[in-house]
Amino acid sequence: MRPQLSMRWMLPVATGLVIGVAAHLVSVLIMPYQAPADAWARIATLGPTNKVLLVPQAVADNELIPLLDPAFAVAVCRYDLSRGSLKVRAPVTADYTSISFYTRHGLAFYGINDRAAGRNVIDVDLMTPQQKELLPADEEITAADRLIVESPTTTGIAVIRALVREPGARPAVEALLARATCEPAN
Repeated sequence: MRPQLSMRWMLPVATGLVIGVAAHLVSVLIMPYQAPADAWARIATLGPTNKVLLVPQAVADNELIPLLDPAFAVAVCRYDLSRGSLKVRAPVTADYTSISFYTRHGLAFYGINDRAAGRNVIDVDLMTPQQKELLPADEEITAADRLIVESPTTTGIAVIRALVREPGARPAVEALLARATCEPAN
């Protein structure tokens, strides 16, 4: 009789576990779309779209972007490609500089650093796949001359990070980041 008693409870317990796991997964996956103070909204307080803005250094209990590494100076550009493609440019520092691209809801889709760019400026043409299709086929422009990044969405965030080797170098690194641009590619 004991095996029947345990089998009677197996179906309700298994059903409860499946429903619980499904509810947990749905809530975790939908949270970035429902959060009122997501990265996009917090960065909007710094300034307009399609403009590079320095992120102030974090102070206790008042971080614009949580969990930023204090060894890096950070600038951001909230971009909107609905009116056309953008040219994102960032001068490189002596130590390390990178640009990462995220969708409006935080999905990372591309990143490049100064070592991969191999130049004194990281220069990226950011556009949607539809905008890329409209580009003329120019045989004189090679992949080495022009780095094209396709954004899966029309809005998103470009994050520029530069290593600050020592605290006294922060003003110089931030001045270099302030020269970064995120402008229409005309």
